[in-house]
Amino acid sequence: MKAMILESLGDVKPPHAPLKLVQHPVPTLTPGEVLLRVTRCGVCHTELDEIEGRTPPPHLPVILGHQVVGVVEGLRSLREAPPRGPTLELPVEAQRQETLDSTIKIGQRVGVAWIASACGHCQYCLSGRENLCPEFKATGRDIDGGYAEYMKVRADFVHPIPDSLSDSEAAPLLCAGAVGYRALKLCNLHDGQSLGLMGFGGSNHIVLKAAKHKFPNSQIFVFSRNPQEREFALSLGAAWAGAIDESPPEVLNAVIDTTPVWGPISEALKRLKPGGRLVINAIRKVEVDKEVLMKLDYPSQLWMEKEIKSVANVTRQDVREFLQLAAEANIKPEFQEYELEDANQALLEMKQGKIRGAKVLRI
Repeated sequence: MKAMILESLGDVKPPHAPLKLVQHPVPTLTPGEVLLRVTRCGVCHTELDEIEGRTPPPHLPVILGHQVVGVVEGLRSLREAPPRGPTLELPVEAQRQETLDSTIKIGQRVGVAWIASACGHCQYCLSGRENLCPEFKATGRDIDGGYAEYMKVRADFVHPIPDSLSDSEAAPLLCAGAVGYRALKLCNLHDGQSLGLMGFGGSNHIVLKAAKHKFPNSQIFVFSRNPQEREFALSLGAAWAGAIDESPPEVLNAVIDTTPVWGPISEALKRLKPGGRLVINAIRKVEVDKEVLMKLDYPSQLWMEKEIKSVANVTRQDVREFLQLAAEANIKPEFQEYELEDANQALLEMKQGKIRGAKVLRI
């Protein structure tokens, strides 16, 4: 099969092309896994962070890609697995078996998100927070992902794709959409309350659409350094759009920040109402800018019971809930398509800020 392989970390800049197109063996299944023929794979900013060394290091060589849409080509029943140790709870094992044998079928269209597996029996998994599991494995980092013609994954970590979504529309929803949906849930927003969005790339443009559906009486205010992104936000129904350091017409109940720098944190806290919550939906913040955080003014930015919450990954429930919401509300992302061989170009354009919606590889 064709695959784009990352063999070593480095900067994404011309003339360096970090991913190499190779012929790679089709994955061999172990019990409890499915084989997918990949049709689309979204390109995520997290992959830039992986390549340039700003995240926990991936195993190398690795096939990136964690917004994967494909068709089930093969599966192996979990009943073939040898007996497991005493740490694995029987209900979890039974649940995996039911998912594999009853739900997932050959020829079915499914998606794979950032969460590739979790242990199923720790305190986090048992309390619905499998995204915090110490044995969490990420697609395209800890296992090979979707920048290839085929991939394999645990059967209980694939997600049926609603018929109303095309492959290219569904791919960005599996990460940018799902993690944005988790951030929106963490805002604790009620209909009629105001929401701010700091940054307006692949995730927040989907959040805006989801928020307008869930909270039809709420106004949404967008902050972006990019004038084109501000115009894009207004075209999607934002009540206001301005620069990161501009003041909106009213103070906000919640803000979701998706930027990679510290400065917007300071600006967002100034614009929160008493008791408001800032949700940081970012996998990292640039180190050279970290001194900004140390200059927070307590009376204006943190007092009056303002909160800061971070988002860590997603759960399977987040992904499945959001796919259903997207189908019901007709939430479809803006996207640009690229051939698999052009993955390096898509990544470079993302780094250069040439973004309108999401980028998707056609495979």
